[in-house]
Amino acid sequence: DTKEAARTYLQGETGNSYRAEMTEAFLEEGPKMLDFFERETSEVRFLSSPQFPDYHPTAPGGVAGGRSVLAAPFDGTKLGKEFQRLRPPLRTITFVGMMFNSGNEVKHFFNATKSLTSAIYVAKRLTGHMKELLLYRRGTRLTSGNALAARLAKSAFDLGIPIRTSTRALSLITDAGRVTGAELSTPAGRQVVTVRRGVVMAAGGFPQDPARQAKLFPHGRKGERHVSPAPEGNTGDGLRMLEAVGATIDETLPNAAAWIPVSQVPLGKGKVGVFPHLIDRYKPGVIAVNRRGQRFVNESNSYHDVGVGMIETSRDEKEIAAWMICDHRALRKYGMGFAKPFPMPTSIYTGSGYLLKGKTLAELAKVAGIDPAGLEATVKRYNDNARRGVDPDFHRGENVYNRYLGDPDAPNACIAPLDQGPWYAIRLHLGDLGTYAGIRTDARARVLDGEGQPIGGLYAVGNDMASLMGGNYPGAGITLGPIMTFGYIAGRDLAASV
Repeated sequence: DTKEAARTYLQGETGNSYRAEMTEAFLEEGPKMLDFFERETSEVRFLSSPQFPDYHPTAPGGVAGGRSVLAAPFDGTKLGKEFQRLRPPLRTITFVGMMFNSGNEVKHFFNATKSLTSAIYVAKRLTGHMKELLLYRRGTRLTSGNALAARLAKSAFDLGIPIRTSTRALSLITDAGRVTGAELSTPAGRQVVTVRRGVVMAAGGFPQDPARQAKLFPHGRKGERHVSPAPEGNTGDGLRMLEAVGATIDETLPNAAAWIPVSQVPLGKGKVGVFPHLIDRYKPGVIAVNRRGQRFVNESNSYHDVGVGMIETSRDEKEIAAWMICDHRALRKYGMGFAKPFPMPTSIYTGSGYLLKGKTLAELAKVAGIDPAGLEATVKRYNDNARRGVDPDFHRGENVYNRYLGDPDAPNACIAPLDQGPWYAIRLHLGDLGTYAGIRTDARARVLDGEGQPIGGLYAVGNDMASLMGGNYPGAGITLGPIMTFGYIAGRDLAASV
């Protein structure tokens, strides 16, 4: 790979929102950041993912693999007593609290009833996991983002750096136009912290802020409630504190968040979880339709692209909604959403109302509130093409990214007819994997005021910083990559300051 190819790809992905200075900083400092953390910390380690493609691999500068990295799996017990403070993974995307690190692991669970090798693998994983639950009340083998958070935390603790949870920042303190500290609410009461060099704001954006959702989210402007898998505490406090000292928010991006279709999962006792549809959409025998029963998107495109499709197809509707549809064969083989495949009984999910069921497509449409004639016509056309292994309407399965999360053992990794009833549906809502609209900064992560000048002693990174991705989603980790890179940039700038 080359920096030139990556630049070409990002320039095309960000379009009119392309910011050359920010992009150059990201491309130049990102590799240095990875080297720095592996060299200078006790625990932060990354693995390459050479087969994981860009989300738009056929675009200029796009590649079929090699640009994504992920945190190496981590044993949470190495955190000692601090392990109990680590936020667990999202309940809805684990299996009895178990995390998975690769598609191969998931494949073993799918094949456990058909392969002795997979059955043995699953038995060992479940036995080990049950032991972990007895000893620690949660799984200890951490992967993906949970592993990254744990590795960063362990490295901080090893350096004697405290991480103060149950502590809320209330406001920034300034002196002569420079940020000199912050007021905090702690378990012991209010506290003022003064700083010698500066404050870095990284409060997670605003995925749980109803006021800003109503202003910037298309469904928020319709008066619809946003459903997000983000932590409940990500309520936009950081942005409000930054605005109070003169920072400005970039609201010009075509998408204010990284969209993802989600479903609401009844968890019992009145609790409802959020399931992000990351993998099921790619599987053969699963499609997505709008209220008119029509397909509206390539279901095997990225979650953000499907979210944009949901917005477009619901533009003239009162709410943004869609439904995932599959037949009995696909459900039993792959599962759909929170509904698990065989041998888990389907009745668990139909009984809770999460999974809708119909003996015929017309019956399913009536239960779901979809136009029956539209759904029947859509499935007929899709099936006619699927039997030939093609999708002339949306070109599903025609690029390497589509196929990457499909079924490599199927005749077509992404396409199969829906012709074995009964049929099932899950209602989709528009969710997010992080917000894009944020504070304007320069390439050193310094917060800018309304005149475009840096505010002394103040930095913003992560989802509080306006995304350099231009409201698009070019590839895996496209929020975490900039978070880590510009955090590294801010840290070096602070270290060099007087």
